[in-house]
Amino acid sequence: MSQASEKELIDKQFADSLVQPVVLFLEQLATQKNYSPLTVQNYRRQLIKLLLFLQSESIERWEQIKTIHIRQFSAFNHRKGLSPKSIALTLSACRSFFDYLIINNQLEFNPARGVKAPKAPKNLPKTVAVDQVAALLKGIDVGEDIGIRDLAVAELFYSSGIRLAELVRLNIDDLDLAESNARITGKGQKTRIVPIGRLAIKAIKEWLKIREVWLVSTSADALFITQQKNRLSPRSIQKRMEYWGKFVGLNGRLHPHKFRHSCATHLLESSGDLRAVQELLGHANLSTTQVYTHLDFQQLADVYDKAHPRAKK
Repeated sequence: MSQASEKELIDKQFADSLVQPVVLFLEQLATQKNYSPLTVQNYRRQLIKLLLFLQSESIERWEQIKTIHIRQFSAFNHRKGLSPKSIALTLSACRSFFDYLIINNQLEFNPARGVKAPKAPKNLPKTVAVDQVAALLKGIDVGEDIGIRDLAVAELFYSSGIRLAELVRLNIDDLDLAESNARITGKGQKTRIVPIGRLAIKAIKEWLKIREVWLVSTSADALFITQQKNRLSPRSIQKRMEYWGKFVGLNGRLHPHKFRHSCATHLLESSGDLRAVQELLGHANLSTTQVYTHLDFQQLADVYDKAHPRAKK
């Protein structure tokens, strides 16, 4: 796009001393940096917001702009009802533009540097109530082999709060049913031991019988497999859990992470032991060289046995 046609897209009411650098900046994004037309359009939209604000403040030259103006601009957008994410996007465009002005000796410092958008409210993870989880697990049809497998998947998800990727990676050798636990390989290849509740162990044992029949004279490392003897994929697990959620009439879409959130929430509500829950979930602040740094496994197992709704004997 030529500079002339680009300038036509920017309101002629703005001072040329403000508009011309914006036009050149957008031109650079399109030609030298090969930004997509959609990205350039987004930058244009954000910078026009800035131009409108500066006009209301009677600012006609870029060297007049101060950090206080950008803070006021952010607050102005917040009062208009823009989301924190939208304001952050606008500030990002402004920072890039001001860096361009600095490179071209039109500004000495970046007035948007250090100005942050309002914090977005944290969305609490969605969980399923204890009675709904119980109804779901009871409602999975185990009259067919695939239902027996899916029940073992669902029970293990809820019992141990493991991630989808962690369950997919589980091998048969990772299970220690005699000790009621499993070795989990999490993010960053970190390994931890998680307890498995009595009902989950029961479901897994039933599945292992089916798994043996499915494999017949061959073998596989994966704990959960398809009838084609392949490791069960993340997408397949998502579809199966969503299917059972609809089958039992659960409100909302059931995805694997809901089991994790529900496990953590129900365990924390019953025990109040945040450290135990952190250990169970394998959060990033755990040591990379030791599975348990602040809590030994027996303490975790004790908390689990007393508090988890489906671990009680």
